[in-house]
Amino acid sequence: MGASSGIGLRVAEEFASRGVKVGLAARHTTNMRKLKEKYPEFVEYSSIDITHANAPALMGELIHKLGGMDIYFHVAGIGYENLTLDPQREENIIATNAGGFARMISTAYRFFRDNNRRGRIAAVTSVAGTKGIGRLSAYSASKKCAQTYLTALEQLAHSENADIKFTDIRPGWIRTPLLLDGDKYPMEMTLDYAVPQIIKAIVRHPRVATIDWRWNLLAKAWNRLPDSLWVRMNIQISKPDSPLPKPGDNPIPTPASEEKETRAI
Repeated sequence: MGASSGIGLRVAEEFASRGVKVGLAARHTTNMRKLKEKYPEFVEYSSIDITHANAPALMGELIHKLGGMDIYFHVAGIGYENLTLDPQREENIIATNAGGFARMISTAYRFFRDNNRRGRIAAVTSVAGTKGIGRLSAYSASKKCAQTYLTALEQLAHSENADIKFTDIRPGWIRTPLLLDGDKYPMEMTLDYAVPQIIKAIVRHPRVATIDWRWNLLAKAWNRLPDSLWVRMNIQISKPDSPLPKPGDNPIPTPASEEKETRAI
C-alpha cells in the first residue's frame, strides 16, 4: 500500500522481478500500470485512497485478484514541514499517516485472523516517531501513533492466538518524492542504498528495523534524552534551513485560508 512511487514502487518491482506475485495500491496508477505491463504475470494493482471509507473493500478486491495474501506491506504516507501550523495541513498528515494507517493495517489484520491464516504485516514508520520533532510536529506524532498501533495489534494477536507477525521499519531520510528537490537532508539515503535493507527486513521480519545503522544509533541516543532537554533543542530538518515564521496578523485561520495538501506517496 503506497506503491505509486518511491519506496513502495521500488520494493514491488524488486519482488516482481524475482517472480513473486505482488499487489500494488495507491491513489495514482500511472507507475503501477507500467509495472503491470513489465511483469504482467506477477503484478496486480488498484487505485486506493487510504483516507476513504471504501479503501478496505477495494483492498479486499485486490487480494481476491491475487488469490490471497501472505504479507501486507504498508508505506503510504505524506509529510512536510508545516511551520505555520496550518490546521488543515496538520489534520491531513494525521488523517493519512495515523487514520489511514489504522484503517489499512486493521484490514490486513482481520484478513489474516478471520481466515485463520498465517500472515505478516510490515509497515514503514520513521525514526521521526522516536521523539516529537518541532518542525515535523504532526508527522512525528503520526509516526509514533503508527508504531504504538503495531505494538497494540501484536499484543492483540497474542491474546487471540492469531498467527500474525509484525515488522516496524523505521528509516531516516530517503530521497523519494516526499523530500523537496534541491534541499539536502542529514544522513540522506538513496533508494538504491535503502531498499535492499528494507527488503531484508521484510524477508527476515525482525520486530523493529531501523534503516540504516547510523540512524539506529541516533534514534537510540534521542530516546535516552529526557524531554526537559529535548524540547530545548532546535532540530533542523534540511539545508537550506526553513526560517521560522514570524507571528501573523491572523492567528486563527479561516477555512478559505487553510492550505490543501496534494503531495502524497
